[in-house]
Amino acid sequence: MKEKADDRKPKVDAAPAPPQPAHRTPTTTELYAVDTHVYAYRCPKCGALYHPAPMVCKSCRNRRDPSEVVFPDFDKVPLEGPCKLLTWTRIFALPEGIDRPSVAFGIVEFSNGLRAAGQLMVERPKTGATLVARPGLVRELVGRDFYGLQLFAPEG
Repeated sequence: MKEKADDRKPKVDAAPAPPQPAHRTPTTTELYAVDTHVYAYRCPKCGALYHPAPMVCKSCRNRRDPSEVVFPDFDKVPLEGPCKLLTWTRIFALPEGIDRPSVAFGIVEFSNGLRAAGQLMVERPKTGATLVARPGLVRELVGRDFYGLQLFAPEG
């Protein structure tokens, strides 16, 4: 038996699906972007600073989890600015591929007490001198660049 057209319930159009964000393929620059900064790491619980980042904070025993599955990761704080040269050394026996006669490295202390190692960009370093730390290219290899702290004499 056929139903009459009037007996049928009118079809309700389903609500249109929400617009999906268009999938965007990252550019080659974005895909292979290298973070050229050097960071100190701050414990989110007590605020202690470290370089490099430990897995457990020495002050409050808070654990660091880079995957952020169980514990939050430590906060990144850019490591740069004025610092004091504590000690330094110059290396003459360099690996193959470095085309300089020597490379100097130093240990510096920042005003917040944090210590870090860096490549000295000063011809005649003096222990106790005030320097300026900036991130920079410290070594180039085919297909890979290495960034770290470079230590310069203050301008002016």
